Amino acid sequence: MFIRRDILSSLEPELQKKEITVITGMRRVGKTSILTYLFNQISSNNKYFFDFENPLHRHIFEEESYDNIWNNLSQYGINNKEKSYIFIDEIQNLPHISSVVKYFYDHFDTKFVLTGSSSYYLKNLFPESLSGRKIVFEVYPLTFREFLRFKGIERITPDTLLKKAEIKNKINYEQYRKYYQEYIEFGGFPSVVLENDYKRKRVLLEEIFISYFEKDAKGLSDFKDMSKLRDLILLLIPRIGQKFDISNLASSLSLSRETIYNYLYFLEHTYFITLLSKFSMNIDRSIGSGKKLFLCDSGIANILGKISLGQLFEQSVFQNIRTSHKLAFYSKEGKSEIDFILDNEEALEVKVSTSLQDIEYLKRKATLLNINNSFIVSLEFYNNKKVILATDL
Repeated sequence: MFIRRDILSSLEPELQKKEITVITGMRRVGKTSILTYLFNQISSNNKYFFDFENPLHRHIFEEESYDNIWNNLSQYGINNKEKSYIFIDEIQNLPHISSVVKYFYDHFDTKFVLTGSSSYYLKNLFPESLSGRKIVFEVYPLTFREFLRFKGIERITPDTLLKKAEIKNKINYEQYRKYYQEYIEFGGFPSVVLENDYKRKRVLLEEIFISYFEKDAKGLSDFKDMSKLRDLILLLIPRIGQKFDISNLASSLSLSRETIYNYLYFLEHTYFITLLSKFSMNIDRSIGSGKKLFLCDSGIANILGKISLGQLFEQSVFQNIRTSHKLAFYSKEGKSEIDFILDNEEALEVKVSTSLQDIEYLKRKATLLNINNSFIVSLEFYNNKKVILATDL
């Protein structure tokens, strides 16, 4: 049974566009299910779904002559006399596919919809020659609204922070609180959300991490010592929601700062971590300042190390806002003072439990940055117009 993802409202119109549609993200976030759904929306019979995990499907596109590729495709009912639709899952398994895609795009009426598991690899897979020919969509683990949908609960919440703060209801809070607690602990990977047995949820999360490390990390990188990358990941877990010191990491692992930077670049561009920049009205200072760390998913974080409830909660909030806002954080003199700045316009602080003092402190800090709107996201119920309940995200 297919369960609708929010990103489909952006992807569906693209089926009628000429540009190549590329869907990317971590393994197990649901890219194949989305691709299959989109394939089934095409009414034309001049279409086919290829899975590049299958060597026979890869072989079709391994011809030097593009005419021979069309001959191969004709065996699957696809012709170039009318508009054709080619869907390919796991394109990273055939490195030279970009040249085929470019040629077909330029010379035939062919719509490509593709998935790949790593933006790090896709940046090399799709060179500048495809600039202007492709639109990339990133898929992440579920937001809490999608999490509820996967539990059979369709809940519509307002889009703006102001309206989210206005809809507080103690009855609704009590109804959804247990779901949010599960979301914090086990995260938003679809297969994990659909599994009801808590022990098996942990098994699935461990398998997702192993798959990432064995297939993406080992398969896509050229790092000589993979144990160092593993150790770096474990060192990063206690630093979720915090700024971190590159020199400290380098010293702990007996590596150079340059090597640490290379590892972090890889982890970020394979969607395993996100590094938030510091908020500044001066873009040069923002780029040059230290970064704040988040993982792909709270469930993954929870199985890799012991971190506080506050860190896991902030991680879960990040997962809910990363797709719809440009994010930064604010700190002064090395201390984190505002957890998130959204679109350079709104300040968001994350608290397991909050108080009037927290609300006033955040307002003062935001005002100094010329930010008029500030809100606390609270895990526990607190009835104030400046508080958004986690269950209402």
